[in-house]
Amino acid sequence: MGRWYSRLMRVQVLAAAVLFASLSANAQLTADQQAKVSQLAEKVLAETGVPSASVGIVVDGRLAYARAFGMADKAAGVKATAEMAYPIGSISKQFTATAALLLQQDGKLSLDDKVGTYFPELTRAKEVSLRNLMTMTSGYEDFAPQDYIIPAWRRPIDPLTNIHEWAEKPLDFEPGAEWQYSNTNYVLLGLIVQKVSGEPLYQFIRERVLGPLKLQGVFNTYTQREKLQVVGYVSNAMAPVRVLPLEGTGWYFGDGDLAMPATTLLQWDLGIMNQSLLTAASYKEFETPFVLKSGKDAGYGLGIFIGKRDGHRIFEHSGEVGGYVSENMVFPDDKVAIVVLTNEVASGAAGEIAGGVAGIVLPAAKPAVTPASEVVAAFAPKLKGIMAGLQKSEIDRGLFTADTNDYFGPDALADFQSTLGPLGEVVSVTPVRTSLRGGMTFGLYKVAFSGGTTVMVTVYLQADGKIEQLLVVGKG
Repeated sequence: MGRWYSRLMRVQVLAAAVLFASLSANAQLTADQQAKVSQLAEKVLAETGVPSASVGIVVDGRLAYARAFGMADKAAGVKATAEMAYPIGSISKQFTATAALLLQQDGKLSLDDKVGTYFPELTRAKEVSLRNLMTMTSGYEDFAPQDYIIPAWRRPIDPLTNIHEWAEKPLDFEPGAEWQYSNTNYVLLGLIVQKVSGEPLYQFIRERVLGPLKLQGVFNTYTQREKLQVVGYVSNAMAPVRVLPLEGTGWYFGDGDLAMPATTLLQWDLGIMNQSLLTAASYKEFETPFVLKSGKDAGYGLGIFIGKRDGHRIFEHSGEVGGYVSENMVFPDDKVAIVVLTNEVASGAAGEIAGGVAGIVLPAAKPAVTPASEVVAAFAPKLKGIMAGLQKSEIDRGLFTADTNDYFGPDALADFQSTLGPLGEVVSVTPVRTSLRGGMTFGLYKVAFSGGTTVMVTVYLQADGKIEQLLVVGKG
């Protein structure tokens, strides 16, 4: 494959030797646990069709396991390796939050500053605080709730232009009154960090966060996309994967733009466990859930979900950008961390593997289930008809938004028909869970067919009932 590829492989082999020499000195997983993790990862990849997964585990505060499975590049026949960097998507928000906390420690800003101090032109900027941005309680609408690439994202954008479009809209709710995930919050926070520090955002993060923590192999997914060795993919309705190009540069600025190996993300997790970078007071703010005006715990700190997993305190976040999904779980009291990085968008493989690993390392762990809302339940009969139509490559385009109609082009329709058509009649559609995001209602459904197969479907419904997303994300 040429001298460049040969040199690359020699470098990777050397890096792998160093990595696994380190693992052998620090390994804490038993042989049985290692075998179970490997079996789990291979099983999930086989069942979902996701091309690869890089899995890393910390136990007792030390790196205990690092291994990659599957293919980094199917066309070129390149296998995934543990030292390869994957985009981590929204887990990047923790790095931007940390940058803001460092500036607060420097006395250059306060998390209770209002957005209007920095961008007075934005909607109700005198009422929304930086803390509201960081805890997803600002009310600014999410510009990117979809799990597929809409036409606008294919073109580059200036992050400031993005903010002026989305943060000049009316708020979805009163600041601090509700919790709703929004990427808009962290693009705006990144611009504020940049303005206050006087440096480009990534330069500040590299100098003040990555450098002191000695995090190696980190780069910007979009401005340094040529460094990516792992190809991103998409599967329409469980059809064979297709290559999916990344979004245009500028969309994910401060909210989802970092890439790194799984072991580097584990080093970041260790920094959180050991409080290695920030003051104790700053880490306390980082891991304290926001309390809404109603008195309800929002379950979200500064870029992390905070809760309990069968009695174990957990900091968790996933990430998704075009072609990739990541999962990061930190159990700070148990000194355990789990990272899974995958290269297929809109797939639950990363979460499924990470949850399974938690069950191996912390055997009592069980996933929580959120009950379905009335809106999601009411949509189930309509979804049944839509799925039946997709089995024949037929859809009523009047039901969908322009973005979703673009997604259901000839390739996607052909893929849906090829995979769903042979499954038999749609016999039931069952709501599994729901949430609000981007001014829309999200629903996860289990769809059962007469042939015995069940699949999981994600849907976003606008307030007017139009469908902004309908994806088959795996078997049920």
